Amino acid sequence: MTPAQVSLVQDSFAKVVPIADQAAEIFYGRLFEIAPQVKPLFKGDMAKQRRALMGTLGVVVNGLSDLPSVLPAASVLAKKHVSYGVEAAHYPVVGAALLWTLEKGLGEAWTPEVAGAWTDAYGTLSGFMVSEAYGQQAAAE
Repeated sequence: MTPAQVSLVQDSFAKVVPIADQAAEIFYGRLFEIAPQVKPLFKGDMAKQRRALMGTLGVVVNGLSDLPSVLPAASVLAKKHVSYGVEAAHYPVVGAALLWTLEKGLGEAWTPEVAGAWTDAYGTLSGFMVSEAYGQQAAAE
């Protein structure tokens, strides 16, 4: 990612932070709409899950300017998600739900440049996580 893309992601995420819980509700609503098969993977308190999602996104977004600093935690998270039943095929669906949520939440601030920056950020991180959890072959698929 370029420094300009990192700034776009960080600046746009700062606009989401004040409505974090609402954004997380929209995200999970969209995720369960487009991938109902993943809903059974979420057995716990969804309020807690929403807070965890937004907290993790915050750490990752803030760490984009020093990506190697967040990769060890991303690796641990990816491996932990395997034990929850998450499959490599779920990552693109989660990405689609995330980008859709950001587009709805940011409105006119969701420009082609912002969309491209978020797409690259998610692709970079999810590719790394899939590789860490399932191996290089899964990441290439």
